[in-house]
Amino acid sequence: MMLDVRDIHTYYGLSHVLFGLSLKVNQGEVVSLLGRNGVGKTTTLKSIIGITQPKSGQIYFKGQDIAKTPTKRMVKLGISFVPDDRRIFADLSVRENLEIADGIKTGVWNLAKVHELFPVLKRTENRRGGNLSGGEQQMLSIARALLGNPELLILDEPTEGLAPLIVKELEEQIIQLRSTGISILLAEQNLKSALKLADRCYVLERGQVRFEGTVDELAENEEVRSKYLLV
Repeated sequence: MMLDVRDIHTYYGLSHVLFGLSLKVNQGEVVSLLGRNGVGKTTTLKSIIGITQPKSGQIYFKGQDIAKTPTKRMVKLGISFVPDDRRIFADLSVRENLEIADGIKTGVWNLAKVHELFPVLKRTENRRGGNLSGGEQQMLSIARALLGNPELLILDEPTEGLAPLIVKELEEQIIQLRSTGISILLAEQNLKSALKLADRCYVLERGQVRFEGTVDELAENEEVRSKYLLV
């Protein structure tokens, strides 16, 4: 078991956002959190990596309880997070953005390997991060996370706001990435992308899991899709 989240309750101030949420990610598995805006997907990811620590519940990563672990220690443990706003350094070049992360944790991922997965980052290595397109920035953000050599990669809305052709390219790159055996947890509003990328899905509504199952089970469950996923 790579990640085991058990019965977490998370608050923003006095607002109760997650109500006893549980989920699991197995070794080499891609799991998607689905749901409309505001249902708790991002809060779930931030709870796991310690940005918004749960008030109660347990979060186990490879058997170790990490619920109280500071966010800055997550990369060393083997967890990398790509936020929905990407957080690249706009004034630094693409190469400089990557070099900051290179070598933080030793492993198979290095500059040559991320260039192989994202060739555009090699072609644009001298361009400032702020001058990249939205899709290129997303690729840069994922590449930088990979240089931390994670065992678990967490992606928050990776296809949000991207043009359809870029979404297709990014999907293909994530499929390549999953073939390396890395475990991936992603929050995604794009149902089509989630069904293409994930092995299993959790559907959230008001901070609770309303459905858990394989991609095929979700595809066949019209009631869940129409009730919780269709806008």
